[in-house]
Amino acid sequence: MSDTPSVPSGRWRLSVAPMLDWTDRHCRYFHRLLSRNALLYTEMVTTGALLHGDVARHLRFNAEEHPLALQLGGSEPEELARCARLGEQWGYDEINLNCGCPSERVQRGAFGACLMAEPQLVADCVKAMVDVVVVPVTVKHRIGIDKTESYEFVRDFVGTVAEAGCSTFIVHARNAWLKGLSPKENRDIPPLRYELVHRLKREFPQLTLVINGGITTDAQVAEQLQQLDGVMIGREAYHNPWWLASWDERFYGAAPSTLTRELAEQQMVDYMLRVAAEDGTGWYAIARHMLGLRHGLPGARRWRQVWSDHKLKGLDPREVMALAHGQQRLAA
Repeated sequence: MSDTPSVPSGRWRLSVAPMLDWTDRHCRYFHRLLSRNALLYTEMVTTGALLHGDVARHLRFNAEEHPLALQLGGSEPEELARCARLGEQWGYDEINLNCGCPSERVQRGAFGACLMAEPQLVADCVKAMVDVVVVPVTVKHRIGIDKTESYEFVRDFVGTVAEAGCSTFIVHARNAWLKGLSPKENRDIPPLRYELVHRLKREFPQLTLVINGGITTDAQVAEQLQQLDGVMIGREAYHNPWWLASWDERFYGAAPSTLTRELAEQQMVDYMLRVAAEDGTGWYAIARHMLGLRHGLPGARRWRQVWSDHKLKGLDPREVMALAHGQQRLAA
């Protein structure tokens, strides 16, 4: 467990989205090296996993990861309240309810995007959590489900849930198609409709509205921040992580960073050694999250190939880094 530090105002200004199988504690440690201010989210953790599984495995994190939010998946108010309390006890800065995941597996559990069809149930879930924790309880959702494309649908959802005590909504500006599209297709095929999120902010100026979906450049972030309280970045942050290294100066007014890609890589190697000593985790499970570090640079492909070569798993990560740099120089 970790003590929760004070969180600066505007905590939702920039954040990295919760991404299943990606944003584990090792990924978040890496992202925190790059940006001191961006808000980080866990992968979605289901209430069943917490209430019937290994709590420490799901909730442990590095103290350096703050500010850090725990995303929960579930639809039973009492269970969510118990899990929210666990999250607060473990030191998370925010509890987020997933109302946006469209996968059929999540639907079978009666949570994720299908919850948008039951705004009163979501409100009950939020109230149950708000009643037992002090940290903010937030909701991440879509602008609609299936072919329901009316603004009134998402407006009524937000209005109902806000009355239960949620004041921050993270809106993926696409519909979720619950049938006929895979989760991957749901991130690309339903059209982005940013204007609906902007309209929500105009109608609910007292709420914190954060937009998510398809945003990949500084210019797009700056444009959205003219109208909304924050921007959440997903796949682009994962595949092009060096972008995060410019966020503190560009969007938080911090002094220019002295971090280099080489220093970030060295710090990750130090982390790999530390984690291996703590719990035996091999460097290979950690290195996968930093494979985009040299995105766009000469020799990046060869560097990435070395760090992703399972045949090198038995080597010390310091040796792997030396090999990676050698291959990069040869290819550059």
